[in-house]
This record gives sequence, structure tokens and C-alpha cells, in this order.
Amino acid sequence: MALDYLIFDATDNGDDTGTWEALASVDESQWPALWAEAQALLALAQRQAPGPRGPQEDGGVWDADLQEGRDGPWRTLTGPWEWGEALLAGQQADH
Repeated sequence: MALDYLIFDATDNGDDTGTWEALASVDESQWPALWAEAQALLALAQRQAPGPRGPQEDGGVWDADLQEGRDGPWRTLTGPWEWGEALLAGQQADH
């Protein structure tokens, strides 16, 4: 799956976990394609999940948050560093 809109910035949390924040800025005509890309990425994360989804303090191993803004969705993934890096390997935007 190649990403056309979402651009990720990774942060190593220092405890073998990471946070990957994605941002995209699109015009209104590109919104459906961006939304589909964000949903497809979440589906891929769920299929390749390293354990239960949810906050770490509640026993979750990974989690995702989607916030919708005027320019498009903002996706944040958190989870084991190796899982996140493998999930996003090759998922570069084609800009």
C-alpha cells in the first residue's frame, strides 16, 4: 500500500515504543481519497496488530487516533517501535 497523502513523523518514546503522527493537507476534491487512505492504513494496522488495541495503561499494546481537521485527517499511531517501523516501511508519499 503506497501512501499518496499522509506524511508521517516518527518519535521514539524511549521505552521500545514509538509514536507516528501523520498529517495531510488537501483541497476539498481530494478529501474522499485522503479519507480512504487513512481508513486503509488503520485497517492494515489492525490486521498486523502486535496485540490488543487501547491505551497502554489499560493493557493495550498499540492504539490509533484520528482527528478530522479542515484540511483533512490527522492520524496518530502508537505502539511497539519495531511494529510501527515495519508497518510504515515503504509507505512513502508519492509527491
